Amino acid sequence: MDIQTILLILRVTSAGLLLLLIAGLFFAIWRDFRTTVKQVTASKRSHGYLVAMREIDGTLALTGEIYPLMPLTTLGRAPTNTIRITDDYASADHAMVARRSGQWWLEDRKSRNGTTLNKTTIDRAVVITNGDVIGIGSTYFRVDLEN
Repeated sequence: MDIQTILLILRVTSAGLLLLLIAGLFFAIWRDFRTTVKQVTASKRSHGYLVAMREIDGTLALTGEIYPLMPLTTLGRAPTNTIRITDDYASADHAMVARRSGQWWLEDRKSRNGTTLNKTTIDRAVVITNGDVIGIGSTYFRVDLEN
């Protein structure tokens, strides 16, 4: 075999290996991209709803407002909250609903007027379930969780 043939074989082999390397990198990047898209989509997906209610003559009535429940949902007067409450008895950063270890938790964020769960004032993080009612001032939210 002459030197020209050997160089041609080496060039073709090098080009083939380079193409395999590029394909492998492309595959790895594509796999990471798909995984990231799935994670972002899952984090933005609603896991249920908080249905707003008002107390009228001692009875809770639906207001028609429904808010998606995210893995970390904050409630309060400040515009930075996930759910903004326009109630004089709500603090700027009043309460938080979070999903931890497969359970939903309600936590009062050291609000001035407190947070209630099923008309009982909470002083620490508590587990919430489907149908529970969260109270902040005169605003209430029924918890509707998806299975």
